Amino acid sequence: MQTQQLDVHEQPSDDVALADAAISRLRQLSMKLAMAQLNIEVFDAMQPLEDDWRALERDNHQSLHQSYDWCAAWVSAFQRPLAIVKATHAGQTVFILPVEIVKSRGLRTARFIAADHSNINTGLFAESFAEAGRTIAPHEFAGQLRHALQGRADLLLLQNIPLEWRGRESPLAGLPMVQNQNHAYQLPFLPAFEDTLKQLNAKNRRKKFRVQSKRLEAAGGFEYVIPETSAEQHGLLDIFFRLKSARFASLGLPDVFADRETQTFLHGLIDKQDDTRQYFGLQMHMIRLKGEHEGKIAAISGISRKGDHIICQFGAIDEELLPDTSPGEFLYWQTISGLHGKGVALFDFGLGDQTYKRSWAPVETAHYDVVLPVSPFGVVAGAAHRLVTRGKAHIKVRPKLYKFAQGIRARIG
Repeated sequence: MQTQQLDVHEQPSDDVALADAAISRLRQLSMKLAMAQLNIEVFDAMQPLEDDWRALERDNHQSLHQSYDWCAAWVSAFQRPLAIVKATHAGQTVFILPVEIVKSRGLRTARFIAADHSNINTGLFAESFAEAGRTIAPHEFAGQLRHALQGRADLLLLQNIPLEWRGRESPLAGLPMVQNQNHAYQLPFLPAFEDTLKQLNAKNRRKKFRVQSKRLEAAGGFEYVIPETSAEQHGLLDIFFRLKSARFASLGLPDVFADRETQTFLHGLIDKQDDTRQYFGLQMHMIRLKGEHEGKIAAISGISRKGDHIICQFGAIDEELLPDTSPGEFLYWQTISGLHGKGVALFDFGLGDQTYKRSWAPVETAHYDVVLPVSPFGVVAGAAHRLVTRGKAHIKVRPKLYKFAQGIRARIG
């Protein structure tokens, strides 16, 4: 490593150092004044915010999971009380935090709407406010959020937030946080599919695809299908629920898609789309077999799109049909290759460390949880969340311990 020394005449003078310090203090003071001038309101309904909400969500940096249509589908299905935080400055909306109140054992937790089924959360921030994120005074920001939620929540728990997303630092990064036990995995798209594959072990992946194709053709053939009608899309989602339920049962795990509200929410997303197809809440894809297994579905996935960002929400396979073809992996190849040339920049496999994700995704993104107590009860609950989250993270990076914990979970049911 080389170092460079400045000539004595080039050394920064005390005056310059003092000037830099003064500018830094002025910037901090300016942001504190701006924070003091924020007008924060809390809304118990989405409709009054729709115009401002949709204007903020146009920014590619805002997650699909905070989009108006995504949240509206969840609110319609679950009917939980809302405490949506909106901030304005100089008459302009600068951020919206789409928050609902989840009550459990006397604790009122303010969480992102649909947090249980979100792979990435950002909140909704005006670009000017987001760009100033590094100079936001964390203590003042936290204090304003606490004040806004007093009487409504005991704990503000905003989960699965990347500290930096697509080159922009999160304005939430200065709040009290703990690293989430789960990471997310992404595949950046390059202009051509072959270029995208070069980010991976392209030779092995192409070889695997050829082997899968030959086995599927030997069994009678296949077709990759994106159902065109709403009725077909809804029907395929119901088939996914059945396949996933059988999979969870075989593992002795709880079925996170089993409750009526979650199924209603996901069905509601299918019809949320714009005319340009640059936004859709949920779109179902499948590998359907021919020949001996004519009409049977070997693999299903559900993806969402906002702008140039695709998120894979879930997938399932029929484990009794041609398991040696790895139909789930084969479906990802078809989906990813088919999306090239359609304005997609990023394919997101979402949360959870799984082998197939690592094989497809060269980018791994750590997520964090904002843990901000609002009441004394929230202080205790926040400490418990930190402890549990760190414990899960400790277990997940130790394969033998993780396998042991999964076995216990399966036995408990």
